[in-house]
Amino acid sequence: MRTPPSPEDRRHSHVFDEGNPLAERNTRWTVGLTAFMMVAEIAGGWIYNSMALLADGWHMSSHALALGLSVLAYGTARRLARDSRFTFGTWKIEVLGSYTSALFLVLVAGLMAYQSVERLIAPTAIHYDQAIAIAVVGLLVNLACAWLLRDGHDHDHHHDHHGHEHPAPGGHHHDLNLRAAYLHVVADAATSVLAILALSGGRIWGAAWLDPAMGLVGAALVGTWAYGLLRDSSRVLLDAEMNAPVVAEIREAIAQGPVAADISDLHVWRVGKGKYACILALETSEEASPDCFKRELAVHEELVHVSVEVNRSPAAAHPGGGQDSVQVPI
Repeated sequence: MRTPPSPEDRRHSHVFDEGNPLAERNTRWTVGLTAFMMVAEIAGGWIYNSMALLADGWHMSSHALALGLSVLAYGTARRLARDSRFTFGTWKIEVLGSYTSALFLVLVAGLMAYQSVERLIAPTAIHYDQAIAIAVVGLLVNLACAWLLRDGHDHDHHHDHHGHEHPAPGGHHHDLNLRAAYLHVVADAATSVLAILALSGGRIWGAAWLDPAMGLVGAALVGTWAYGLLRDSSRVLLDAEMNAPVVAEIREAIAQGPVAADISDLHVWRVGKGKYACILALETSEEASPDCFKRELAVHEELVHVSVEVNRSPAAAHPGGGQDSVQVPI
């Protein structure tokens, strides 16, 4: 005889995102490599008077902290996944981690710009050969870290496209916490390349100004990436999702359904990577249950939590002025 489901099985689950264990593990490796190279570049930049190398080292120090924050966000979201205090799961802990990492990127850009301008005003002698060697090692470490995080990003991308899900605008379908970590590492690699170019140019042509000038270019690049990450993560945190493709799909499903109904209220927000919750209020003059509309929306697998409220239109209201109102979660 089949065992009846337990109360835990019958309860509607609010774990809408299964996490990204591969990305979490690879991010831990990246933290260690980044911290090691951070110490080497700061020491090398200080000893050999390279602004580009020193800026890259300080850049890496903030990235080591931000990457550690990404690991903490993954772990916290996983540990608290079934905590009933979180109404729609803990995925936004990861998004909050990405937002905070973006703030670190802004601080890094500001620090790089300030130190570069300072070095343009008061240039110092640079030991080019030693600084270039350290910058090359830093670039190799950055590329290794990027490869580790790219592997997790590819896994996340592949997983998200199972079924009939649709990508959200601005690349939101992906793991924003992983994207933040990946951007930190790519920013490190970019500043390492700029440092190598600046140091090489200074060594060959004696153009010492290239070193701080490349620092300014790196600051602008990092600031641009930070802005994009702040925009995307804050949009999720503030539930600014009403321009997502799934909203138009909901309206189309109701309009083309077997029961004529008007949408009087609609709220859509994200609860996971490519996963949405929805509250839908409808008015209809026909006899219809929420199940009827629920079946129309069930084809959209990205809708993982839907509440439907059906109200009779005024013309079809009960003589006493009452109305039918039912909410049913999918």
